[in-house]
Amino acid sequence: MHDRLILNKITSVLNATDDSLIDDFIPFLDRANRIFVSGVGRSGLVSKFFAMRLMHTGHKVYIVGETTTTSIKSGDLFIVISGSGATETLLPLMRRARDLGAEVIGVSMKKKSPMADIADQIFALGAGSEYSFITVEGMPMGTVFELSALIFLESIIARIVHENGITEEQMRAIHANLE
Repeated sequence: MHDRLILNKITSVLNATDDSLIDDFIPFLDRANRIFVSGVGRSGLVSKFFAMRLMHTGHKVYIVGETTTTSIKSGDLFIVISGSGATETLLPLMRRARDLGAEVIGVSMKKKSPMADIADQIFALGAGSEYSFITVEGMPMGTVFELSALIFLESIIARIVHENGITEEQMRAIHANLE
């Protein structure tokens, strides 16, 4: 029963998400020299999932805060995932990336937020309002946004894989092998 509640809610959010968002998102990836991703908490985990998949498609990707992450500069892209669009620790990072000449985009549940004031573009899931993400029993504390964001971002990967003819073998060839 709960699996159906979860799937139905995520489906409703994704159905309310503008289909053109993927079309608008991919050019940011295509023109970036390097891609930096960040989020906090479970949104941070979603950002790491997305970073891994971007790496599997041949993009040069860094996770902000890791000790091996290099400096960001002009020509790079900074992707921030934050349901609220107001995560205090992310806003200064966004400003710094923008000041250094990187493009800055965000994935959020809100079209209007402090993050939207900084970013070059916000990709607002659902109807672009927190009302799309009203808590469903059994899906507390941001679960609806995080799972919706995960699927939205994985849809971008699926599109890249499909349109570029990337095979499973090609992806496996660059997958971690020191496991």
